[in-house]
Amino acid sequence: MARHHNDMSSKVVEFEQDIYKRGLKYERPSFTFQSELWEPQACARLSAEAKGYVYGSAGTRETHNKNIEAFKKWSIQPRRLVKTERFANLQTTVFPGETKETIASPMAIGPVGVLKLFHREGEAAVAKAAADCDVPYILSTASSSSIEETAKANGDGQRWYQLYWPSNEHDDITVSLLKRARQAGYTALFVTLDTYLLGWRPSDMDNGYNPFLKADQVGVAIGFSDPVFREHFRKEHGKEIEEDQSAAAAEWTKIIFPGLSHSFEDVKFLQKHWDGPVVLKGIQTVADAQRAVEIGVQGIVVSNHGGRQQDGGNSSLGILPYIVDAVGKDLTIFFDSGIRCGADIVKALALGADCVLIGRPYVYGLSLGGEEGVKHVINALTGELEMTLHLSGIPDVDKSVLNRSVLLKEDDLFHNVKGITRMG
Repeated sequence: MARHHNDMSSKVVEFEQDIYKRGLKYERPSFTFQSELWEPQACARLSAEAKGYVYGSAGTRETHNKNIEAFKKWSIQPRRLVKTERFANLQTTVFPGETKETIASPMAIGPVGVLKLFHREGEAAVAKAAADCDVPYILSTASSSSIEETAKANGDGQRWYQLYWPSNEHDDITVSLLKRARQAGYTALFVTLDTYLLGWRPSDMDNGYNPFLKADQVGVAIGFSDPVFREHFRKEHGKEIEEDQSAAAAEWTKIIFPGLSHSFEDVKFLQKHWDGPVVLKGIQTVADAQRAVEIGVQGIVVSNHGGRQQDGGNSSLGILPYIVDAVGKDLTIFFDSGIRCGADIVKALALGADCVLIGRPYVYGLSLGGEEGVKHVINALTGELEMTLHLSGIPDVDKSVLNRSVLLKEDDLFHNVKGITRMG
């Protein structure tokens, strides 16, 4: 269902009908379309360490659970007898002014590291699937493949780079990473703000497992392939990375997770060394969103890292409309944390997001079937998004028609209803 077309012969209908036609021959899909089953099916196949890493969250999973539950608080109100001449147009744009990019649908593959932990083809499989499905791919600094290898796998696809930001004493390494990414065709920079140190993750701690400290390429490939880091390690340790990968992994991890945060003022350094849009990932307050506008970045990601970094926080979806009201006209607003189905995407867009990032679901698809598993998740989410819009009478993802007017709060339906006697 790649390369989406939005007319009466929509690819989503062809895709769905093809499945039913195959069913007449007793053929069944290789992967389930029940998105709530992707997680348990994947977790059943993974090692304790891999499951703990992707499924695990900070603390008691309170923030994670709030993310999921927040979507149920909003309901989509379908409109009837809305004359439609085509299926919903999913194409949209992100980033303001000269940095503007057109994307086929308001969805991108969010940055997740250590993907070879879940499938031997790791980032390459995801990058290929994203390109085939015409969805932007965001590469994590914690990748298990190099910047260049992943770009090659992504081919002519849209790709963006996510930075785990070294401390200021390692600005030379930061510049090297940015230079490599630009040369390899990554057009936007996503800077993660909430992970200058790994959060309190009980599942990883129970397994004694930190993938970034192991003597392999998983999670540290970008560092091991960086010429400036290689020179740094050579000077510090008097040997090559290949002679002591354990020490090199520990050194790289210390650099990209320095333990202390940067400041908004430090963003100027990134803007100086990156020729393209800069997006701040991890914004959860109106004040921080307003500060992002003041320093002139092109976008933010309203995100709490899927509940993986800090427990006891607010849901990402809950804060989204407040941030949209404050800065939505000034920059591109991406959203992640809790997206599990196509209806979730509709709700996030209606609350003001310009584009959503998919995280855990595609990792589960990767675990279940490599590149084909990732394609299945992308196609299933896109198909449900398109079908939900069409059956709700929403012809476009433009904010003029897809906005809060199509939503209501479910709890409000059960308050102050005239003519109903309260019992008890």
